[in-house]
Amino acid sequence: MRLTLRGLLEAAAVLTVLVSGVTLLPLEFHALQLFSHFRLQYLAASVVLLVVFGAWKEPRYALALVASTALNANFVLPWYFDAPTGGTGTDFKVLLANVQASNENHELLLELIEYEQPDLVFVIEVSPRWAESLKPLGARYAHELIEPRNDSFGIAMFSRLPVTSVAAIDSSPLAFPTIVAAFEAGGKTLNVVATHPTIPLGRANHEARNRQFDGIARLLQKTGGPRLLVGDLNTTMWEREYGALENRTWLRNVRHGFGVLPTWPTFFPVAMIPIDHILVSEEIGVTYVRTGPRIGSDHLPLIATLTL
Repeated sequence: MRLTLRGLLEAAAVLTVLVSGVTLLPLEFHALQLFSHFRLQYLAASVVLLVVFGAWKEPRYALALVASTALNANFVLPWYFDAPTGGTGTDFKVLLANVQASNENHELLLELIEYEQPDLVFVIEVSPRWAESLKPLGARYAHELIEPRNDSFGIAMFSRLPVTSVAAIDSSPLAFPTIVAAFEAGGKTLNVVATHPTIPLGRANHEARNRQFDGIARLLQKTGGPRLLVGDLNTTMWEREYGALENRTWLRNVRHGFGVLPTWPTFFPVAMIPIDHILVSEEIGVTYVRTGPRIGSDHLPLIATLTL
C-alpha cells in the first residue's frame, strides 16, 4: 500500500476528531485519561486540518473538524480570556521550579532566583546534589526547608515572608514529602501546601497519584483563610481528577486570563502541557503569571505575582 500526503492527512483528521471526542467519555480506563492533557495540541491540529480540508472541499472531514475545533476551543480559549482576579493588598511573588533531579545546571536556577527576587520559592525534584547547591539561598531567605531524596520526589521551600509554622509530612500512599507551611503576608496568615505526586503511568501509579490528591484535598479542607497549593501535580487542567481537586479544595488556577502556559516537556516543545500549578483561594488576587526561561530541566519554571 502506497502512502500519500492526502492519506496521511485524512488519518490525522480521523485520529484528532476521535481522540478529542473519546476523552470526554466518563471512562475509568486510566490510559485513556492521559490523552485528555493535549487539548492545546488537538485544537491546533483541528484548525490546521480544517483549513486543509476546507481548501480541498472535503465537506465530511471539514464538518468533523469544525466540531473538533469548537470542542477543543471550549477547553483552551477560556484560559486566555477569563479575567484574572485582582487585589489591592500586599504583593508577593511565587516561583515554582521542577529542576529535574538529574539536571546539573544548578547555577541557572540560582541566577533566575537572583533576577526574579521571589518572596516564596518552591523547588521540586531536589536530590542531595541539588540540596547542596541550594544552600547559598540561605543567605537571602530567612526561612527554608529542604527535604532531599535520591529519587525524583525531593522538595524544598525558601521564604522571605515570616513563617508561623513549617513542616514536611509524608503523603499517602508512597510517603513522598509534602511541605505544609503558614506565612505572614499583609497582616494575614497564608497557608501553603507544596507537593509532587507520582507520574500516573500505569494503573498503580495513576491510583497512587489520585490518593495523594485525596490527602492534599483533605489537608486543605481543614485549613481556613488564604490558601495556596503549589507543585508539579502531574496532571493538566483538563483531566477529571484535576477538576475534582479544585472542587474539593475551593481553589482556582492562577492561569486564568494568562493562558495555558505549558511547562513540560521542554525537550519536545510541540507536545508541551501544563502540569506545574499554583492554585489560590478566593482571598488571593492574581496580578501576573508567566513561565520562566529554561534552566536545564525538562520543566519550565512557573512564576506568579499574587496579592493578599
